[in-house]
Amino acid sequence: MTIIDMLEKNAAEFPSDVALVEINPGQPETRRLTWRDYDLVQETEKKYFRREITWGVFNEKANRFANSLMARGIKKGDKVAILLMNCIEWLPIYFGILKTGALAVPLNFRYASDEIDYCLNLAECDALVFGPEFIGRVEDIVESISKNRLLIYAGGQGCPTFAEDYADMTMECSSQSPEIPLTEDDFAAIYFSSGTTGFPKAILHKHQSLTHSCRVEQNHHGQTKDDVFLCIPPLYHTGAKMHWFGSLLSGSKAVLLKGTRPEYVFDAVSKEKCTIVWLLVPWAQDILNAMDSGALNPADYELSQWRLMHIGAQPVPMSLIKRWKEYFPDHQYDTNYGLSESIGPGCVHLGVENIHKVGAIGKPGYGWEVKIVGEDNLPVEKGEVGELCVKGPGVMTCYYNDEKATEASIKDGWLYTGDMAKEDEDGFIFLVDRKKDVIISGGENLYPVQIEDFLRGYKAINDVAVIGLPDERLGEIAAAIIELKEGFTATEEEINEFCKGMPRYKRPHRIIFAKVPRNPTGKIEKPKLREMYGASKLVDAQNKS
Repeated sequence: MTIIDMLEKNAAEFPSDVALVEINPGQPETRRLTWRDYDLVQETEKKYFRREITWGVFNEKANRFANSLMARGIKKGDKVAILLMNCIEWLPIYFGILKTGALAVPLNFRYASDEIDYCLNLAECDALVFGPEFIGRVEDIVESISKNRLLIYAGGQGCPTFAEDYADMTMECSSQSPEIPLTEDDFAAIYFSSGTTGFPKAILHKHQSLTHSCRVEQNHHGQTKDDVFLCIPPLYHTGAKMHWFGSLLSGSKAVLLKGTRPEYVFDAVSKEKCTIVWLLVPWAQDILNAMDSGALNPADYELSQWRLMHIGAQPVPMSLIKRWKEYFPDHQYDTNYGLSESIGPGCVHLGVENIHKVGAIGKPGYGWEVKIVGEDNLPVEKGEVGELCVKGPGVMTCYYNDEKATEASIKDGWLYTGDMAKEDEDGFIFLVDRKKDVIISGGENLYPVQIEDFLRGYKAINDVAVIGLPDERLGEIAAAIIELKEGFTATEEEINEFCKGMPRYKRPHRIIFAKVPRNPTGKIEKPKLREMYGASKLVDAQNKS
């Protein structure tokens, strides 16, 4: 069974049940709606737009898009890129691509024009579907990317002359499945690495990866038909989509929320009766800060049905979960570890029954194997730090068109993650840091995540990133970039005094008060910070302060 079969099963069994809801609380909708576009369109408030789609129409729209692509020459094995913000069209387009036997290639919505061009060429894409937010970026490179490549505009009014209109091209197409034979061994998708460590690499997955992800997610979080999943992160990333796969497998409703403000999250949970919410660390911190300050009152919302809050994409501070449980003592909590190379979250997870182990990323996920190895490639003893490796049905096939990178990452079926970890006496795995982010200072290994976790315990700190900076004597020193909470102040002396709670060798040598940049999946952009605060720039910053 592939995920195509799962969609068609839901359409047959629950044709009139709601599959997807899109909520845009920030602005009214301006798109042109066309033939049987959506079952229900509402504007309940001046600045609160909502629309929904049933499983039956979801499947029909995927079929129509598949048939329209095939009429234009797209066939099994071709690649079709998706460059869209989260919207209700996103998933029907994704499934329409898969129904042709082609590979779906989601693109990061932050990509600049040259990055879009690069990724389209690296993945050898035959078509690009893009939204209204990207007209300018596509137009900048249209002469390059339009050669032998189909361009499709999925944005309603204002279709540029160099593209075909998604609504027009699907309007007259058959709503019946094209019935292209697919197995779990067929190629399904190319995802791109998050880009926090350089230019993105293309990650090739088979259908097996996608179906295994569905089973992993439902096994971990027990989605039933009655659950409602609130999806906020971008669908181009494996994290959001693979968590939604639990809704796909159970035939339950999911809500796509366009906005991350705390009141938007609570309002969506309340109005849509959401039971499962996946947050990134910054969003959870924003919610807690808003409740602490009194700007957000949980009593104003219907939240009693919310059963599970889980976080992934980055290490989760223990202090954050402690604060969360003070407000929501009955919430289940889980954290997930994964990479796009292992089809997103789930190869390691904490488990809702293991909240006493907050701080750990958990144990091997459903259907996964895990080992931690040293530089000699042999398993390390419990308590020792080594590189985390995972093995299972969700490991990528390869880095597409990059044999050297593939050989460095996959050995005997094991994916070498590049993350440093250790295992405790109970078999729980703790993430220490990225291998390339480890700071070697005076011969000592410093793991920035450990220092960051400690600093987040200071009352005035909202976010923090620790990086290594060059030093003539020690080789590298630890520098802490600190973002303060709104309305709070702190001095370098105060931070240094707080850091006396750490061993001397772990204490940051430099304190920099600045914004901590994160990518759309919540990961700290440390290469950007290292570029910003190189040795000479650091001196300049200190002179100006």
